[in-house]
Amino acid sequence: MAAEYMSNYFKDIGIPPYKDSTYYQKIPLEKRELKTVNISVGDKRYEYKKDHYTYPNFSQTEIKTNNIVFLGYGIDTKNYSDYNTNVEGNVIMVFNGEPKDNNGNYIVSGGKEQSPESSYRFKLSKAKEKGVKAIFFVTENFKENYNRVEHKIEHPGVSLLKKEEPIPFFYINKEMAKDILGKHKIEKLKKKISSKKTTINKKLKKTISITTKNNDTFFYGNNVLAYIEGADPVLKNEIIVITAHYDHIGVIDGLIHNGADDNATGTAALLEIAAAFQLAKKTGYEFKRSILIFPNSAEEKGLLGSYYYVENPEFPLGNTIACLNVDMIGRMDEFHPNDSNYVYLIGSDKLSTDLHNLSEKSNKKYVNMDLDYTFNDPNDPNRFYYRSDHYNFAKKGIPSIFYFSGVHKDYHKHTDTVEKLIYEKVEKTARLIFYTAWELSNAEKKPKVDKKNTFNLNRY
Repeated sequence: MAAEYMSNYFKDIGIPPYKDSTYYQKIPLEKRELKTVNISVGDKRYEYKKDHYTYPNFSQTEIKTNNIVFLGYGIDTKNYSDYNTNVEGNVIMVFNGEPKDNNGNYIVSGGKEQSPESSYRFKLSKAKEKGVKAIFFVTENFKENYNRVEHKIEHPGVSLLKKEEPIPFFYINKEMAKDILGKHKIEKLKKKISSKKTTINKKLKKTISITTKNNDTFFYGNNVLAYIEGADPVLKNEIIVITAHYDHIGVIDGLIHNGADDNATGTAALLEIAAAFQLAKKTGYEFKRSILIFPNSAEEKGLLGSYYYVENPEFPLGNTIACLNVDMIGRMDEFHPNDSNYVYLIGSDKLSTDLHNLSEKSNKKYVNMDLDYTFNDPNDPNRFYYRSDHYNFAKKGIPSIFYFSGVHKDYHKHTDTVEKLIYEKVEKTARLIFYTAWELSNAEKKPKVDKKNTFNLNRY
């Protein structure tokens, strides 16, 4: 419905379909539901959702093994690593989170905030890299954690068809962990790791049986593409992508999550920017380079729409000179409670000094918003740079800017509703993005990529 609305809007303002009479790039997706999850240790069978849980993110599996490796916290960094033993072909069990030292500081980060490497995604990725068959996460507050993520468990998982999957993973309660560890006490193990600041590994002789069965269905989502050709006979082959995700998280516990700020604001900005460029073209205000307005889908499922586009580009990535990404620009956050004249810019200087300077110049010339670079800091624990759609373009070496107003108490809740939006903030941010794109389109040269970003998510 949303994709149809936008394609009709583009048609109405005179932007033609880009290919084969369509505005859509079809995204092949897979919806996965867990039918059964069975785990046994020895002769004891554990109950799904009571003793353990998982998400419908991996293929159905059948694993039988006679041992399991306890591997500390499952972290692998320069200043702390649990991987000092070969775990290839094994099932492993790790503690959730990150160890603290005797002063209460996290050992990996060295401070009061946990490192990104302590997240389950990093641990899963590392375990897969090391050839692990499956992983158990020992969960301190099992019931509380289960209640918090129940919607992820009960609702089908969505992924790109043929995209690489994680290894099987399960969150287990302390009682199940104690049965596996036997004489090795959880708190004693944690204290030893904390005091010595080094890992403890143990290979435990336990017969483990894991069986999961899925119900998989296949369908297509839609990226929407509106291509507005530039006027210069040569430079029109270069493209500025302006993107925003138009999906949200759906219905949870019977409550409609409308996503007014996340990301109807970014989508609305995209439509207005498209209208402004198209009006300029109709009325003879020429711009040299072409503009690709790109409302993308399945961002909330893992940046899937933008990932699919950069892996299957409809326009050559080599001709794409910049990506401007808009996500949540309609509210004020806790750091700006009385000031709507700001926007966070993330990534503008990561790959190109030219893009950053042009962005600053465009703001001073046309809009004069307060550009806040707080979340552009590589050490920012929120890691927002890696969490929205520009990231997939940046990984391909395309200079990118992420426009963002910060999180708020209604983020990913059914209370993210339209009456709470600050419309002049959306309008002013949209103008900033339009003018930045306008200056990019008419610049003498495209932004030079003069910086290298290794996109190494491990910081420690």
